[in-house]
Amino acid sequence: MKSPLPDLVDRAGIEHLVNSFYETVREDETLGFIFDKVAEINWETHLPKMYSFWETVLFRSGGYKGNPLAVHAKLAPKTEMGKKQFDHWLKLFEETVDDNFSGENAGHIKRCAADMANVIHGKINNIPDPKFDPANLTPDQRARYAKYKSQPEQES
Repeated sequence: MKSPLPDLVDRAGIEHLVNSFYETVREDETLGFIFDKVAEINWETHLPKMYSFWETVLFRSGGYKGNPLAVHAKLAPKTEMGKKQFDHWLKLFEETVDDNFSGENAGHIKRCAADMANVIHGKINNIPDPKFDPANLTPDQRARYAKYKSQPEQES
C-alpha cells in the first residue's frame, strides 16, 4: 500500500513544490520558451521570489512583495498568453502538487493557483469575469482585496 503524501506545511515544502514545478515548466513545449526566451527569467532571482510568493499565499507570511499582474501584462504583447496557456500552466501546477502533496494546504494552494490564473488571464486579456460580483465577496475577501489595492505597484 502506498503511503499517503505529506501536506504542504512549511517553506521547505514550498521550495520543493516550486522547484519541481519550474523544472517541468522549463521542459514544456507550450510554456518553457515563454519563461526562458520571452521573459528571459533569471532563475537564481525568480525562484526565491516564487518561494516567497507561494509561502505568502499559503501561510500569509507577508514575505512577498511584487505585482504578478504587472509582470504578466508586460509579457502579453510579446507572446500568446491566452486561455490555452493559462489552463496549461494550471494543469502542470496542479499535477505537480498532486504528485508531491495531499491534504488541506495542497488543496488550498491549487484553488489559489486556479483563482490567480483566471484573474491574471482575464485582466491581461481584458476579459470581464461574469461570475465576479463584488457584492458577493466575503468579509475576508474584502479585507484581502482592500489590502492588495492599497499596495504600490511593483514588479515581481
